[in-house]
Amino acid sequence: MVARGEIARFWSLESLHMVSADGGTESSALVDDNGSEEDFSYEDLCQANPRYLQPGGEQLAINELISDGSVVCAEALWDHVTMDDQELGFKAGDVIQVLEASHKDWWWGRSEDKEAWFPASFVRGYIRQCRKHTGMFTVAQLATIFGNIEDIYKFQRKFLKDLEKQYNKEEPHLSEIGSCFLQHQEGFAIYSEYCNNHPGACAELSSLMKQGKYRHFFEACRLLQQMIDIALDGFLLTPVQKICKYPLQLAELLKYTTQEHSDYNNIKAAHEAMKNVACLINERKRRLESVDKIARWQVSIVGWEGLDILDRSSELIHSGELTKVTKQGKSQQRTFFLFDHQLVSCKKDLLRRDMLYYKGRMDMDDMEIVDLEDGRDKDWNLSVRNAFKLVSRTTEEVHLFCAKKQEDKARWLQACVDERRRVQEDQEMGMEISESQKKLAMLNAQKAGHGKSKGYSGCPAAPPPPSLHPLHQRHVTVPTSIPQQQVFALAEPKRKPSLFWHTFNKLAPFRK
Repeated sequence: MVARGEIARFWSLESLHMVSADGGTESSALVDDNGSEEDFSYEDLCQANPRYLQPGGEQLAINELISDGSVVCAEALWDHVTMDDQELGFKAGDVIQVLEASHKDWWWGRSEDKEAWFPASFVRGYIRQCRKHTGMFTVAQLATIFGNIEDIYKFQRKFLKDLEKQYNKEEPHLSEIGSCFLQHQEGFAIYSEYCNNHPGACAELSSLMKQGKYRHFFEACRLLQQMIDIALDGFLLTPVQKICKYPLQLAELLKYTTQEHSDYNNIKAAHEAMKNVACLINERKRRLESVDKIARWQVSIVGWEGLDILDRSSELIHSGELTKVTKQGKSQQRTFFLFDHQLVSCKKDLLRRDMLYYKGRMDMDDMEIVDLEDGRDKDWNLSVRNAFKLVSRTTEEVHLFCAKKQEDKARWLQACVDERRRVQEDQEMGMEISESQKKLAMLNAQKAGHGKSKGYSGCPAAPPPPSLHPLHQRHVTVPTSIPQQQVFALAEPKRKPSLFWHTFNKLAPFRK
């Protein structure tokens, strides 16, 4: 009981130290005079009034809220000790009601029963300071460096408030926090975007840090807030470390919770839920890496037509050669690439067999696969071997394919089954690649291929990917300690590298 109580108390303290987007620490949600919660952010106000995006916009927004009769509160990021009666003294974490904010450096506020001036900078941090210096940072740079950390901050505020309600201060071992994780488990998915963005954030920050003015700027921000001696990239790693800790901490809490405890079942379910969250984050990161490769693949195809492959697909399931047969008995040798949602057909160049031309695609969401026995097909009156059909559910159009060997046909049949299951699991997991990430992948691929001729190395059939267990049977093995460079390796073992991607890097130059 004592051990469980200590762990529960640790949960409460740990959550209190969630580093915010502005480098501050989180406290309980603020309430207005009526006791109702107000979750306004500066970004919310900016959406309502574009003037707030202009220089001094934050100060303008606060003053207008005060003028409208709203109660505006600020949280102290650190202690302010003063002997001056004209200044307001407070401790880190204290809530100060802002009464007037016309001066950019000093605001008039109330803490407990005293009203006085206090330094406005004591409630500001990295992001706000960066936004002020438009000459140093573009909007795109700030989005790259900080990602959606402000969304995580807002989510953590709500999560912490619920966690504190469930924590029993008098008898910590009787705390029931499992329900908090179950209630918020879908919300933890926002960590995925941040974790996927984190490598890019580190790269952008590393590039900026090569210039002295940026090193001095970030250090000045840290000193201004009297934060511990950790570089900005260390603070940006905090959300990644946070999401990694949850399964470990819940496993430890479960170990010290007896089956008779009222919170046992919820803790057990929460442990599984957070492992699934880690699995989703890891899968999204793997899928993002796949998206970059797919974009480069499309750029290498000659004569591509229509929408980008990434508009609907994010993973290669299988690839290889098949013979497509028409009703008239004509055969066409093609190289096919099965992605989630679509099957792409390409033709090899007659002289340069390492070059592929785009020939079309099929919507796999509309297709039904039909296995054929060797012999004469009664519908087409053709003799077939190692064959199968894809039949459109809407138009009833039929496509007949023949493989060279029986085992090749078996691989294609299994790949089509895997493709359908992958699509279904993506829907269940909420697996989506943002439009901005797709566009960025295509842009990078086009830049990398600029000035180079299109070509393609030989593409042997990719081995079928390892079978994925049903979603509810997936488990994540979390190490007891997670080095920074392995912070994303949270879910299933890495898949074996596909021969398709291995040979892709050997693109041959195009010669007219």
